[in-house]
Amino acid sequence: MTPAADHDLALREALVATARQLDAQGLNRGSTGNLSVRASTNGITNGSADATAEGGAMASFWVTPTGMPASELGAGDLVRMGLDGQVIQGAWAPSTEWPFHRAIYAARADLQAVVHLHSPHATALACLRRGLPAFHYMVAVAGGDSVPCTPYHLFGTQALSKAVAAAFADRNACLMANHGLVAAGTSLAHAAKVAVEIEALCGIYLQALAVGEPILLSGAQMAEVIERFRSYGASRRV
Repeated sequence: MTPAADHDLALREALVATARQLDAQGLNRGSTGNLSVRASTNGITNGSADATAEGGAMASFWVTPTGMPASELGAGDLVRMGLDGQVIQGAWAPSTEWPFHRAIYAARADLQAVVHLHSPHATALACLRRGLPAFHYMVAVAGGDSVPCTPYHLFGTQALSKAVAAAFADRNACLMANHGLVAAGTSLAHAAKVAVEIEALCGIYLQALAVGEPILLSGAQMAEVIERFRSYGASRRV
């Protein structure tokens, strides 16, 4: 096995471990939700007409299969898809939500992984068709001063994919009306971190709404937070 193939296998194993972790935390149940990660640019190929990214690198991603719970998922069960929407590798059908995973990767070259959850608090807020406003500074973990909620569209449709891609133009997370949460990141760990944080914030926001409307931070205050986040955790003591 080549180093690139080794790296690709490591990505798939990490995706499976993350899916099981999120399930154990109660953020997904059964076969709900789905995850994906960009494939290694020099990973496994089978000569198919896979879409290519800049410089000719393979533009594809591994996504969880449809209808398979995390407890039964293995690295060999993941499905590799090209950004052209074609299955490149895998014995199972991909998640029915693969179109919005593809749409995010196509729109944002910097994002390397996508996590979709039906987590309780984010889903409850999405069912109210409310986004997450700047009620707490940690909302900036999603890359802006709010987390939008997209209009309702049937799962697995092009309409939903377009709405999600539009939300991700300048954010790393969004809610989908009457559906759930989508988060992405520069790594699988980053995507999971964003998803877990937004789920927690949705719970706090719902608790605050039970008492009244929270006082929101201003645009200027959130801009300060976002700027601080650019270097947060980036330095180390020497």
